[in-house]
Amino acid sequence: MENKKPKITVLYVDDEENNLVSFKATFRFKYKIFTAISGSEAIDIVKKNSIDVIVTDQRMPEMTGVELLEEIINIDPEPMRILLTGYTDMGAVIDAVNKGKIFHYLNKPWSEEELDETINRAYDIYSERKNLLDTYSKLELSNEQLEFLLRQKLLS
Repeated sequence: MENKKPKITVLYVDDEENNLVSFKATFRFKYKIFTAISGSEAIDIVKKNSIDVIVTDQRMPEMTGVELLEEIINIDPEPMRILLTGYTDMGAVIDAVNKGKIFHYLNKPWSEEELDETINRAYDIYSERKNLLDTYSKLELSNEQLEFLLRQKLLS
């Protein structure tokens, strides 16, 4: 019997339309994909949808990838974040790690295999975090119930 994983929901952000089309064409059967051509469009998508992994270009007009990731952390800190850039800009990488809390940094043009592996590794960590939070919530509930039962027993 095949153990089927849910489709990973990926938001790909880039100010170049052909990069959005290329990403969607490459991964459309593997992932549930949202694309955005600007930071503000990406923010709207994150507000309205549950996103597992965000892949964003660094150099975009109006808002850099790091600035976008900083904004998204305020809206939803859970998605894993991957930064792409065609430039070796160490300042951007340092900002991304410190401010955007990125999971991984990749150079453009991206290789399909490397990006696919990175998205899957990011999702594995995302999924583990979700499971831990779920387990923690269940433990908290059980603890509250046990405390209630103990108080009841002490009162009787």
